[in-house]
Amino acid sequence: MLALAGLLIAGGVSFDTARGVSAQRTPSAGAPNTLALHTDRSAPFDLELGGELAGLPPGTTCYITREDLLALPQVSYTVTDDANFTGPTQISGVLLEDLARRLSAAPATDIVVAISGDLYHANYPKAYINEHHPVLVLKINGQPPSAWPKDSETHRYDMGPFLISHSRFTPSFKIFSHVDEPQIPWGVVRLEFREEKAVFSAIAPRGPDAATELVQSGYRIAQQNCFRCHNLGNEGGTKAGRPWLVLSAWATSSPDYFSAYVRSPQSKNPKAQMRGNPDYDNKTITALIAYFKTFSSSPEEQGKKKP
Repeated sequence: MLALAGLLIAGGVSFDTARGVSAQRTPSAGAPNTLALHTDRSAPFDLELGGELAGLPPGTTCYITREDLLALPQVSYTVTDDANFTGPTQISGVLLEDLARRLSAAPATDIVVAISGDLYHANYPKAYINEHHPVLVLKINGQPPSAWPKDSETHRYDMGPFLISHSRFTPSFKIFSHVDEPQIPWGVVRLEFREEKAVFSAIAPRGPDAATELVQSGYRIAQQNCFRCHNLGNEGGTKAGRPWLVLSAWATSSPDYFSAYVRSPQSKNPKAQMRGNPDYDNKTITALIAYFKTFSSSPEEQGKKKP
């Protein structure tokens, strides 16, 4: 396996030193001062990296081993408000902000995208990271992924190789009835270090109503909620299998259907895996409809079929 470390950090100089950035935490005893990235996966628990990485061409994919992640400065918390766990749980791992500081092509990259094996995307803009300090979890109750509990919903799926949590989550904003949500994906297999503008510009509202307060409110809600499982082109999650323009067509041609689906997906499609949003009030739904309508500009887009 060809290591990239020699290309990126010759002479044992860390990413931080090479970019003139001082690490804010002291490495644990015996921790290496380099991050050895590899062109190939060497073990199932290697973390895939992509996006814009320091010293590499944009779009390069490489890997870092679990052992090297464990050698980085670690944080540890007992969490009580993470829906992935049924009770107080000890987590330990690496802060996303530390990984970004070491790996990303700063200052251009200001969002981390965590991608799960089922193509769910969790987005961590700089503002979210600074407010909530998410952690890439390496151990749960001191145990490696092979001993982690199953997912809290079905109790069938492994939550490794990585998941993301917080020491504590306090919402930092509210738009109508949408409250800032913790981004806590499990089954994470890849981190991308990207430019926030490039990621979110794909779903920026269009047309003459784009700048209105209602549409902008819907845009911000959709960024945090819908974008995790629905995509527009190459941006966004594809877990749902229904891209952005399908949601736009529903909102435009069948707003009642759209509203019902957002609040209770299973009421319209018993096989839907999406979590409902029963607490979304009419103002919140109206904002989402107004936002998604800005993408439907042709009869073809508006004629997409319901599932």
